[in-house]
Amino acid sequence: MNNSLERPIKLGRISYTNAWPVFHHFDPTILPFQTEIHADMPATLNRKLRAGDIDMAAISSYAYGISSESYYLLPNLSVSSLGRVQSILLFLKSPLEKVIHGKIALTITSATSVNLLKIIMEKFYGGKPTYEDAEPSLEKMLENADAALLIGDHAIRASWENKGYRVLDLGEVWNVWTGRWMTYALWAVHKNTAQRYPEAINLIYEGLLESKRKSSRDLEPIVSKAMSQIGGTSQYWHNYYQNLCHDFGPEHKAGLQLYFQYARELGLMSEEVELLELPSPRVADNLPNRR
Repeated sequence: MNNSLERPIKLGRISYTNAWPVFHHFDPTILPFQTEIHADMPATLNRKLRAGDIDMAAISSYAYGISSESYYLLPNLSVSSLGRVQSILLFLKSPLEKVIHGKIALTITSATSVNLLKIIMEKFYGGKPTYEDAEPSLEKMLENADAALLIGDHAIRASWENKGYRVLDLGEVWNVWTGRWMTYALWAVHKNTAQRYPEAINLIYEGLLESKRKSSRDLEPIVSKAMSQIGGTSQYWHNYYQNLCHDFGPEHKAGLQLYFQYARELGLMSEEVELLELPSPRVADNLPNRR
């Protein structure tokens, strides 16, 4: 391919540990064109991709759903769980019976998790709480709220420091009520970028898949990095990553479509979502599901 595109390809990377397996071994410097990495919180990447400030990114599933007409999905890449996810947690200061009609402080760092919480509170438990956005600091969030939602590394650290609060794992609650997988993040690319630079996008895609394969074969480098940067034990991180899945097959898609259906029923989304994948990628990813 031509080694010099007229501009760099801008790739958004979720900073949270749950996406590390797809990014850890990805090396943009070996590509025959310039690639800029933009590492940030999911909510920020959601906005940047929607605005066209970046070309492709790991984004919240909900953010994909409300802008799906603009994107292709990169096949078989996601952050999903069948049950416990350990990093999307609702901390309850008050009994659940009060929480479902009380006040819940919401993290401002993700869209999928916030709307998953609303589905659980309103559709599954029949409640109607009020919600307020807050910075991800558990004690401050709970000063004037009955419960607080944290995600990612903020949730993990708070779970280690838990001061007696009851904790609901939203991945586990979703699975108990539906029996389905829950997909929290997807990898998406702007259609116009994919159509304009198909070879470049395929090379980046191949690199992300290869990183996922290497991580699946050997978790030690990621576990060591997590212990160094976040804390915790080797046993915790091995368990954490073994509960996550970074594939996106038919069962994951079925669970996500159910999430989108419930979101529409609650008025959180207006349109049906088509999971449209990148046309004819050159590589096939045959990694079996870990779960």
